[in-house]
Amino acid sequence: MSAPRSLSCLALFALAALLPAQTPPTAYTITQNIPDNVTMTVSRNGSQALIDYKYPAKPDGTPASRSLNLYDLKAGVSHTWDPGVTPINCSAGTFKGDWGDPFEATKEITAGIAKGDLKPAGAETVNGIPTKVYTGAASGMNIKAWLDQKDGLVIKSGFGAPGAAMTYMVDIRSVSLAPPPASLFALPPACAGVKPPPTAAELMAAETGDSGANYVSANYGPGSKNSCSIVIRVVAAKTMAPSTRKWQAAIDTTYNQDAPTPPHYEFGTGRDGTSTFKGGGIHEITSQIHNDMLRIDNPPAYFNLALNVIQPGHGTGIGLVYRQCFAPVTMLYYVMKDPNDIGAGADYLYAKAGKFAAVPTH
Repeated sequence: MSAPRSLSCLALFALAALLPAQTPPTAYTITQNIPDNVTMTVSRNGSQALIDYKYPAKPDGTPASRSLNLYDLKAGVSHTWDPGVTPINCSAGTFKGDWGDPFEATKEITAGIAKGDLKPAGAETVNGIPTKVYTGAASGMNIKAWLDQKDGLVIKSGFGAPGAAMTYMVDIRSVSLAPPPASLFALPPACAGVKPPPTAAELMAAETGDSGANYVSANYGPGSKNSCSIVIRVVAAKTMAPSTRKWQAAIDTTYNQDAPTPPHYEFGTGRDGTSTFKGGGIHEITSQIHNDMLRIDNPPAYFNLALNVIQPGHGTGIGLVYRQCFAPVTMLYYVMKDPNDIGAGADYLYAKAGKFAAVPTH
């Protein structure tokens, strides 16, 4: 059973005033035990880092396994593979922030906590590493930590209720500050052509033909605390040109995510592709569309919106839209992936900056 994150942080936060302010090294090899008897070795040399996980065999017959995770800290790209599998199956991804640096917890502690509650309790050698021991208590939990004050690294730390065994959150077995060989960070040939999936910003850039930094999805909350009016426009992907098709819209501003029973919506579709809307608090607002734009004044933080680009043989659905206010009147685009095929789908994107953020004058 894993320890509560708040308790594990207490064991580290309490050390802040006791750790020397140091610049963490960027070249090292550190091996530690983590829960479930997994061995994790972190090797770093500058902007390249490799985490090697070794998983023991399990009583249920699951064999031992291994996972290598190579991080390009400058590019924010990672590759993962199992060196014991033939042929190698490699995956790639992107990351931001902490990637697993053993020095990061110490860095955060010393930067964010001004005072600790632990007191010196002697010195011990842990796995051949001389450490200073500190003990104390916080929130009814006993805390003990072993620090290598030479490099400011937490070698071991644990917490537990009075009289109970300690749970160890950090258990470093060996430390080397010598630079690992460059060959350790070489991708296997099978990984060389594997690229990470595009980021949300890259997808929005491809979809709008604009900088992805200028947009944010309307389908992710929470909604902005400040209120605004929203202007919706149906456009084609890549060009952001207004759709030449007629479209309908219906809205339910009464929708409550916390309601025990969600509303049941019904949509009828005519032969020409027009829709009817029933259920919950939904009501059609197509009559408010002017110059191919729909203005919704002061909508709630979130609402259900049905938008139907009329095409024979296609109906409509409904989706949750979060209010995002980047200006008193904020543009929301319904970006059709293929204007000639409504079934190809569309995305709701707010323009928070750039040339499409301003409401068209006509």
